[in-house]
Amino acid sequence: MSRVDGNFVGTAGWSIPKTAAQHFPKDGTHLQRYSQVLNCVEINSSFYRSHAFTTYQRWAESTPASFQFAVKMPRSITHENRLRQSKDSVIAFLDEVNGLGEKLGPLLIQLPPSLAFETRVALTFFTSLRKLYQGQVVCEPRHASWFERRAEELLKAHEISRVAADPSVVPVAGEPGGATDRLIYCRLHGSPRMYWSSYSSEQLQEWVKKIRSHNSNTATWVIFDNTAAGHATANALETLADMRRPNIRRA
Repeated sequence: MSRVDGNFVGTAGWSIPKTAAQHFPKDGTHLQRYSQVLNCVEINSSFYRSHAFTTYQRWAESTPASFQFAVKMPRSITHENRLRQSKDSVIAFLDEVNGLGEKLGPLLIQLPPSLAFETRVALTFFTSLRKLYQGQVVCEPRHASWFERRAEELLKAHEISRVAADPSVVPVAGEPGGATDRLIYCRLHGSPRMYWSSYSSEQLQEWVKKIRSHNSNTATWVIFDNTAAGHATANALETLADMRRPNIRRA
């Protein structure tokens, strides 16, 4: 297994491009093969459609004991309702993902770029969510107003980590925020061309240094979302190798 010092490295989805196939076992489903090499995955399909409890359960049963799944919250909650009047939808989503059992990792809340921070709306949503779910939650806001002090304090108060994203909408968006003592979550979408560009070895090493500069007792996730041309898998594998090298030291 590829867990390294409490860190998880994976991709958005578990497809295995032909260019990286030699690094994975030949037999089994894509998920079974993927989970023998990388130790986590981010489920993005949940953003577009619901999956049955039994589907999540089957995915969990097909992976090693220490494997973890992050699951993206449905767009009906984040993009259509824009965090308003979503309690029933959140309950339905939680009922489904509970099929993952102990392999359920962070819930990912990715907000639309047009959604500005409103204290009342965010407070109502996160308070309701925390009454329903006490596990790991990460939020990826994409409007500059979410990177101001009042939003940061609200995320910390509800023990929600803010994603360190690349590319970043403002400089601070490239750094972990919110409840960083609970979880650090990085989403690398590809730069300069989102979803398409590969990261250079130098860029990946800089991310490893950034990760190691934080509290070593905090779990860290690094998810590569530059999947359009298949670069995510190669970048994840290289990052995993970098994490194992002692010469890339803490900053």
